[in-house]
Amino acid sequence: MADVEQLLKGTVEELDRLLNAKNVLGDPIEKGGATVIPIVSYGFGFGAGGSTGGKSGDGAGTGGGGGIKPLGAIIIDDEGARVEAVQGPMTTLAEVIGQTAGRAIDAQARRETGSK
Repeated sequence: MADVEQLLKGTVEELDRLLNAKNVLGDPIEKGGATVIPIVSYGFGFGAGGSTGGKSGDGAGTGGGGGIKPLGAIIIDDEGARVEAVQGPMTTLAEVIGQTAGRAIDAQARRETGSK
């Protein structure tokens, strides 16, 4: 049973390290007078169990899984700050960041040139 307790302790310590605001709000990306801060949601689950004695002896195990879902971005530019949500199906966080940053940069360029 000590093995199960050690496995659980290690899992909880790792979760404690992972669960912080920096993992929900990504590092700011600055380009063309605009700052884009990615926003993601993540979830996870885990379980553990163990047994002592019996015909096959002692045993223990853990399992877990998780995922990340891009939600959008906070955009800060000459117009102020706003939140842009992800539109449509996205497969990677890089796609979301790239598209959102691209929209912000295009908007900034249009403002600078006076075009619409």
